[in-house]
Amino acid sequence: MTKSLSPDYLRLTSSSKIYIAGHSGMVGSAIWRNLESKGYKNLIGRSSKELDLRNQTQVETFFEKEKPEFVFLAAAKVGGILANDTYRAEFIYDNLQIQNNVIHQSYVNGVKKLLFLGSSCIYPRDCHQPIKEEYLLTGELEQTNEPYAIAKIAGIKMCESYNRQYGTNFISVMPTNLYGPLDSYDLETSHVLPALLRKFHLGKALENNDWDTIRADLNNNPIKGINSSNSQDEIIEFLTNHGISFIKENSVVINLWGTGTPLREFLHVDDLADACTFLMESDQNSLSPSSLFLPSLYNIGSGEELSIKDLAFMIKKIVGFHGEFQFDTTKPDGTIRKLTDISALNTLGWKYKIKLNDGIIKTYERYLKI
Repeated sequence: MTKSLSPDYLRLTSSSKIYIAGHSGMVGSAIWRNLESKGYKNLIGRSSKELDLRNQTQVETFFEKEKPEFVFLAAAKVGGILANDTYRAEFIYDNLQIQNNVIHQSYVNGVKKLLFLGSSCIYPRDCHQPIKEEYLLTGELEQTNEPYAIAKIAGIKMCESYNRQYGTNFISVMPTNLYGPLDSYDLETSHVLPALLRKFHLGKALENNDWDTIRADLNNNPIKGINSSNSQDEIIEFLTNHGISFIKENSVVINLWGTGTPLREFLHVDDLADACTFLMESDQNSLSPSSLFLPSLYNIGSGEELSIKDLAFMIKKIVGFHGEFQFDTTKPDGTIRKLTDISALNTLGWKYKIKLNDGIIKTYERYLKI
């Protein structure tokens, strides 16, 4: 049986002790920045070296000592299609361990409210569009990221189950495809937007014969198997193997995965952070008045989509790459369409602010300063 939770007891205040799990990552750091900008000062974060969230004993000791009142669970092992399909065991094991430990210890130590971050890949591959929260578990998952999706679904159900049995106040949110500060630009494991941005950046440098920029990029964003000290021929061969082909003098072609036809929705990570803070600050009883067991599941996105091909054209223009790009149709597309229905969150009064083109411009400007 659930217990009655006072809104005043649950309310986040400027003095509340807040733990951001994964505070140094892309999402966690954005949440940290957003909280600080709104006057929250009592923030807690631990690096993976200081606290291995996969380790049950370490997590138990941390919660017993720190006693956080509110928890943002942003820690996770993440990556793009290649990473998800290659490191399937790590993606399911690491994420299950992290969320099991943090969610359980939040219950044991009386955390007032927890926000668990998942991903829109939890929804069925062939889902009705736009995707409503109620479509969860209504069909088969996309195979390339099934282990990650299953782990996140388990986290959602864990929060739901603890709410029902123990009366906890744990909410789950499902963000769409994210981009922005501290994104991963690894050519093998990154998501599509940062991967495109880096490929076009390197392609531009290659077509301009700008080896200072290429070597600086390899120094700032190391790639396994190559570094700035390698010869030009070795670097060209390596880039070619990663889809950046130097055809002839001043002629570069970028090879991209799939057909370019899948539609994707993107959200700047600062908008996600703002939505998370908004939900954490809200009185949960007012968010889900018709729900027997609180809290609920919320999609977070822009509600707008474009094809991978159109995204490539947009990034190409922003970066200033003058060469061509082509799609390798032997590679997987992933889910064909994945647009989230964000009407539930919009109805509560939150909407995204950063337009995609503007967000990519800011992201590329930041990338150039790394």
